[in-house]
Amino acid sequence: MKQLPCIGWGLLILACACAVRERSVREPADAQTPESAPVATATAPAITPVTYPETRRIDHVDVLHGVKVADPYRWLENLDSQETTEWVAAQNKVTFGFLEAIKGRDLIKQRLTRLWDFEKYGLPEKEGGRYFFTRNSGLQNQSVLYVAESLDAEPRELLDPNALSKDGTIALSRVAISEDGNLLAYGLSSAGSDWVEFKVRDVATGKDLPDHLKWVKFSGAAWTRDNKGFFYSRYDEPKDGNPLETVNYFQKLFYHQIGTPQSADRLIYHRPDQKEWTFYPVVTEDGRYVIIHVSAGTDPKNLVFYKDLSAPDAPVVELIKEFTARLDFVGNDGPVFWFNTDLNAPRGRIIAIDTRQPARENWKELVPQSEDTLQEVSVVGNHFIASYLHDASTRVRVFDLAGRHVRDVKLPGLGTASGFGGKRDDPETFYLFTSFNYPPTVFRYNVAEDKTTVFRQPKVDFDPGAYEVKQVFYTSKDGTRVPMFITHKKGLLLDGNNPVYLYGYGGFNISLSPFFSVTNLVWMEMGGVFAMPNLRGGGEYGKAWHEAGRLRNKQNVFDDFLAAGEWLIANKYTNSKRLAIGGGSNGGLLVGAVMTQRPDLFGAALPAVGVMDMLRFHKFTIGWAWKDDYGDPDKPDDFKVLYAYSPLHRIRPGTCYPPTLITTADHDDRVVPSHSFKFAAALQAAQSCNNPVLIRIETRAGHGAGKPTTKIIEEAADRWAFLARVFGMCVECRLPG
Repeated sequence: MKQLPCIGWGLLILACACAVRERSVREPADAQTPESAPVATATAPAITPVTYPETRRIDHVDVLHGVKVADPYRWLENLDSQETTEWVAAQNKVTFGFLEAIKGRDLIKQRLTRLWDFEKYGLPEKEGGRYFFTRNSGLQNQSVLYVAESLDAEPRELLDPNALSKDGTIALSRVAISEDGNLLAYGLSSAGSDWVEFKVRDVATGKDLPDHLKWVKFSGAAWTRDNKGFFYSRYDEPKDGNPLETVNYFQKLFYHQIGTPQSADRLIYHRPDQKEWTFYPVVTEDGRYVIIHVSAGTDPKNLVFYKDLSAPDAPVVELIKEFTARLDFVGNDGPVFWFNTDLNAPRGRIIAIDTRQPARENWKELVPQSEDTLQEVSVVGNHFIASYLHDASTRVRVFDLAGRHVRDVKLPGLGTASGFGGKRDDPETFYLFTSFNYPPTVFRYNVAEDKTTVFRQPKVDFDPGAYEVKQVFYTSKDGTRVPMFITHKKGLLLDGNNPVYLYGYGGFNISLSPFFSVTNLVWMEMGGVFAMPNLRGGGEYGKAWHEAGRLRNKQNVFDDFLAAGEWLIANKYTNSKRLAIGGGSNGGLLVGAVMTQRPDLFGAALPAVGVMDMLRFHKFTIGWAWKDDYGDPDKPDDFKVLYAYSPLHRIRPGTCYPPTLITTADHDDRVVPSHSFKFAAALQAAQSCNNPVLIRIETRAGHGAGKPTTKIIEEAADRWAFLARVFGMCVECRLPG
């Protein structure tokens, strides 16, 4: 349960998003409707043309590399202005007026709420003999942190974020437990913001200490083994402008001693000459070193520094000084450090670096690269536990510390396994397994005995055997073979008339693997098909797969997605009028790009918190970090590539675009909502047919992390209700009342 950033350690959380998808478990229906029930009418009922709020246009033109670029809605970037506030209210009035009139919307929400209501558990972490884990009783807005004195002991509540706000918008976003298990450093975020405030709680009493740290972002907390304090990274307090918009530069690494004010925190490392560097600290298990992962953007390449904690005045040593590869610290044996790296191994390997002989020629390979992609490595029970991706599903292998393969861990099936944390001498570890029709289940694994037992298993009211999961491979535009998962209820008739929801991401080295979703379950109950291709730009096949979908290769991602849609049509799953596309953040960019390139191919588009203005993304909050994946608009050659596919700038007046429901949030400080605001305004102005173009703007919410359950359910219900309306689906025919 160690709270690493959602994409992994350190900088990678700066990626424009952890693929925005709901990873909760869903409790499927206890009453299945007959397969003969109609999915939809032959033709969707006519939609009354929508009257959109008037959006003021201004004569603003930027000259970029000799090109005149109009930005008539630039004023919508001023999120705090009265005019923007009124525009948001007017757009929401139109959007919710449309959604509230949809027959079956309430039934969808009821079904989602019912299926969501089951226990959900997080992975346990053991410290000082105590076990810490999260639990959600079912419909709680936020999961609650519990502690137990042993696995058999009755857990007690340690921290309930639901008690901190009436609307559930304060979330527990970081957790770090001292080695003796007596102190909890925890981070809280409000309304979905990336800004985090750290506090410290006494585990025995459940009371907070006076410690209070502010202006923390993209950082965990790494305790020293004397339990007296922890390392963390933060930014200076923003002096001007809105903290939700201000660009984030010059992160600094500090040490906080318990019982002292933040002003007394000791500065460990910063680089005034490197404004984009970020620092992620890890204290070695033996307490001897603090390892500092140094990143500069979202490129997986990083530097590695360390400081010897046994010598108070020891300097920070630059072990890896160049951004040449990814090196994730795994553990150490005294001065010998183990890393999971893609150096000379695009799909990953494990190496050892002796800090006494740090020259590269002295590095030792322990576990060589394999045909599968190495994702995560931990050291538990004096073994390396290595998680791989094989065609986008998990394989787990156990190696001894010399790198010899011992065994594979037997998993329940085709799906995703995550976790396997712990200490070197721990005999046990925990992992979570999930798949499209397998609710997230926590398993306990005894490393020495190779024995797996269920620790916590949700009781979900559905029949997994009623659903079919398959993986297909299709050919993209340039001949590349791309995998895709397809899930639906058994007995689906391939008549080319099924409603399909095609979901994608394709970026930042993020891999999509099978996951369980209440939202998608309800979609399939409605007669829909869920399809998820593993697009280039992700990390499913290692470094080369990522490289093939970034920078000047970004169009490959869009081509892969377009080819997935064409394959689904050619293979009689659906037709262009029943094919919906969705994705969030970088996935929102994906949807915006393909719907403006091929508006004829899709029957509906659901871009969420998307990066839509590819010429200005780098000017807000952490957007500059995405230049590693997108390119730099300030460079002429990159500008040409970005301008060619930027969704905002691809919109053409007089075009019939598919029915579109854009979703964003007013507190999104990862992808600022002005991206979606300007895209919606431009798309509404350009639309030449009656297909609705709506924007749903959530209040007191952010990019997605920490969103309350109530808001997740409401937004999911609106998405499916929108598709049901534009596709003419009969909700009452499918969902139990």
